[in-house]
Amino acid sequence: MDNTIIKIHLKNKKDTFVRRFHPWIFSGAIASIDGPAEDGRVAEVYSRQGDFLAMGHYHKGSIAIKIFSFEQVVPNAEFWYNKLQAAFDMRKKIGLVDSEKSAFRLVHGEGDGLPGLIVDVYNKTVVVQAHTIGMHLAKTLISEGLQRVFGTKITGIYDKSKNSLPKDYAAGMENGLLWGEDLESDVIIENGCQFEVNWQTGQKTGFFLDQRDNRDLLRRFCKDKKVLNAFCYSGGFSVYALQAGATEVHSVDSSAKAIELVDRNVALNGFETANHQSYKDDVLRFLKDKEETYDVIILDPPAYAKTVSKRHKAVQAYKRLNIEGLKLVKKGGVLLTFSCSQVVDNQLFYNTITAAAIEAKRKVRVLHRLTQPADHPVNIFHPEGNYLKGLVLYVE
Repeated sequence: MDNTIIKIHLKNKKDTFVRRFHPWIFSGAIASIDGPAEDGRVAEVYSRQGDFLAMGHYHKGSIAIKIFSFEQVVPNAEFWYNKLQAAFDMRKKIGLVDSEKSAFRLVHGEGDGLPGLIVDVYNKTVVVQAHTIGMHLAKTLISEGLQRVFGTKITGIYDKSKNSLPKDYAAGMENGLLWGEDLESDVIIENGCQFEVNWQTGQKTGFFLDQRDNRDLLRRFCKDKKVLNAFCYSGGFSVYALQAGATEVHSVDSSAKAIELVDRNVALNGFETANHQSYKDDVLRFLKDKEETYDVIILDPPAYAKTVSKRHKAVQAYKRLNIEGLKLVKKGGVLLTFSCSQVVDNQLFYNTITAAAIEAKRKVRVLHRLTQPADHPVNIFHPEGNYLKGLVLYVE
């Protein structure tokens, strides 16, 4: 593909959201396209009257343009460097760029003005994940920008985009090294806990960084308690609970790989295996079959709905899961429950948990409302970016 920039003209009165800095333009707002309308093209967007509005990546589909600049720019190496440097500067200001927090998110899509791009840092390796063809086509410039931003602080940049891109586009590509040393995994330190992260074979970019603050909060509830971590994946909540002095921790996941990983992370942190038991099982079945109760339960399922059309079924699934979870919490115990489905908003999730509490016949008080950490920022003009919802419930 050449570097031709296409020009897109919007229909009359369809520029309101762009003028309010929302980073998405839907296909129904487009009046005409000048130039080759191919996926991944850089597009300049104009109003019906010919006013310049924004620049972004074009893709055929419902969301036709994802905006990366509201100014007329040249998307060259200097542009990408400046965007990445701005993201780095913000993380430095909030205290994430230091030796004790060796893993953090550098770029969080729309939250950093770069829709379709995720960049996570694990010690000296940077993992890039493109969710749009346009971002993936810019990966060489992004890699060069990252090298300028970090200098000798990093030794490798890895592309983990295959499973996050459209299938037709990704069919002929593989994940792989963009620059530097080809490591497969490393051990990170998060709030004093150690975790093995494998960005090549692990879920997402290798680790769920978005639960960092919520894992830290969990510690205050776990001393001398019996804890259940459902959908445990690599055991983040399990390790934090053990470190906080939990007498017994059970970790459940349907994935054999996840169970192997949680066991390794528990051992990595030096805890006695007698205090920890892992179970490879379907979580809902495990909860229904379990007769013993717990002081603390964590329910952190994968996204049940990624599209609006699946939202109703997702809500029903969250309700069933939380009914069973609430039944197993001891009187005076605590339930941490989460949703990472973007299409299930805060109020809908809250209402769903309320319905679950009614059906489970448990009295519940809300202690905390939880969300994603500061390195997963939400663009105030893009409320859809607030994808992680959580509640800490006191159960009577």
